[in-house]
Amino acid sequence: MSNSKKAGDVICEELITAATANPDVLAVTSDSRGSASLSPFADQLPDQLIEMGIAEQNSVTVSAGLAHSGKRPFTFSPAAFLSARSIEQVKVDVTYSNTNVKLVGISGGNSYSVLGNTHHSLQDLATTRALPNLQVYMPADRAQTQGLMRYLVKSDLPAYIRIGKKALTDVYDSAEVAFKGPGKANLVVDNGDDITLLAAGETVAIAVDAATELKQRGIQAKVVDLVSVKPIDKEMINAVADATHHFVTIEEHSTIGGLGSAVAEVVAPRGDTKVDFVGFPDAPAIAGTQDEVFKYYGIDAQDIADRVEKLLKA
Repeated sequence: MSNSKKAGDVICEELITAATANPDVLAVTSDSRGSASLSPFADQLPDQLIEMGIAEQNSVTVSAGLAHSGKRPFTFSPAAFLSARSIEQVKVDVTYSNTNVKLVGISGGNSYSVLGNTHHSLQDLATTRALPNLQVYMPADRAQTQGLMRYLVKSDLPAYIRIGKKALTDVYDSAEVAFKGPGKANLVVDNGDDITLLAAGETVAIAVDAATELKQRGIQAKVVDLVSVKPIDKEMINAVADATHHFVTIEEHSTIGGLGSAVAEVVAPRGDTKVDFVGFPDAPAIAGTQDEVFKYYGIDAQDIADRVEKLLKA
């Protein structure tokens, strides 16, 4: 695997293609076109970009109004603000009426790193997946981002898409393999039946590396990419639970209400599958670069492999 494009760059490319073909496709930003990698869109299709300024709540409400008028808005804002400051507008103006607004939370998770907890979005999955009618996605690499965007530009349903800032590591070879539709996960590593690692977004590549490290230690792991956080792939989760009966979820999110919680909700009625959580604890995150913070909380391949080894020996 090698570093690839930022998800934002891929989204911009796909959005330009879609908006060129359909003038109803719009980009709505809250003083975030640079952070959202939308400058090429603004240069090529200036009449289809709406700049709201630093007014995230208005961005959501205006986008809902545009959608009711037949437009197809993609609304970009830092995930920390879109999933917190604007959450009432998302709830009332978008999800309550099942309105076709695509909410793109940029610089998600711990991406803003040293800017601190005001800019972290370590609760966005907990809030967005609890809203009725709202699909929630976290693409893992450029191919998956392409596939997801090609679905979203045709879909009439509201969705929240969380992306980070850095270039993503390639996991897939094609968009068709990477994204199979809402409610579909991917089994990206199948080394055996000792344990299953489940991840989404940037942590998928970490899970793949952890599985490689575990194989060298004689531990055979599966890796599941839950790109569609909501709807979640219950069939896939139950299938790997049948095989391993032990999960480790890996997420750039609080361990309360996030990816691990979504997985646990599926397997809890079974009573035969243990779920361990790797993510951010119930406390303000430390300051540091994203890599430093990940290492501190054990969200890296080596630490995950160490943790799995201890869990299986316990």
